[in-house]
Amino acid sequence: MRVAVAGGTGLAGRHVAAALRDLGHDPVVLARSAGVDLLTGAGLDAALESVAAVVDVSNTTAVTRRAAVGFFDTAGRMLLDAERRAGVAHHVVLSIVGVDRVGLGYYRGKLRQERLAAAGPVPCTVLRATQFHEFPRQLLDRTPGPVAAVPKARVQPVAVREVGAALAELAVGPPLGVAPELAGPREEYLPDMVRGVARARGERRLVLPVPLPGAAGRAVAEGALLPSGRAARARQAFDEWLAEEAGRAALKRWTT
Repeated sequence: MRVAVAGGTGLAGRHVAAALRDLGHDPVVLARSAGVDLLTGAGLDAALESVAAVVDVSNTTAVTRRAAVGFFDTAGRMLLDAERRAGVAHHVVLSIVGVDRVGLGYYRGKLRQERLAAAGPVPCTVLRATQFHEFPRQLLDRTPGPVAAVPKARVQPVAVREVGAALAELAVGPPLGVAPELAGPREEYLPDMVRGVARARGERRLVLPVPLPGAAGRAVAEGALLPSGRAARARQAFDEWLAEEAGRAALKRWTT
């Protein structure tokens, strides 16, 4: 089966494509580097020829509500319209656990993406997953200097590899509407995760836990990003991933 992966060169997209290949299917990457632009529609029709399903893991670095909603609305409509023209039978969307409980700008964009898929012309499946193990590393990378301000948040992180495998399996199955949430095996405190990543990379960084402002901050601190009781549990815990990260960092230091 030919399955297109929107955002197939990104962190999650690479794992979706690899999982599809492992299952014996033919992934088609939709990305600017492959000549496809989700915001203008350039290259979409040609890329979706003979495609049976699409996995949308496209992303944006925008964090304001207007920019995030604008990106996911434009890209989502463009992709769904092209899928309708191509006769695609299944549209799968990766979303975030708690996206309807946390009013941050980026989350509003993801919620718009979910609603477009649910109301769109192609039968869909929405998978909400918790934050990836890589999330604290991304926070450190975005915060230069000796001090890293990290939101006070309770999370239950999941391995992106396992999310990619789940999305691939959903894509080649029937549309479900809403799939069970996917979360890691254990709850973690985000500032502690960031401290662990800094130590693994040999960085002396002061991690300063800070509350996010307003109702969104209170919701995050109280566990709005945690999964519901019916969520599926992935296998790899954060400390296992962190041990791998520490090994990679040590090898890099030793070889440079």
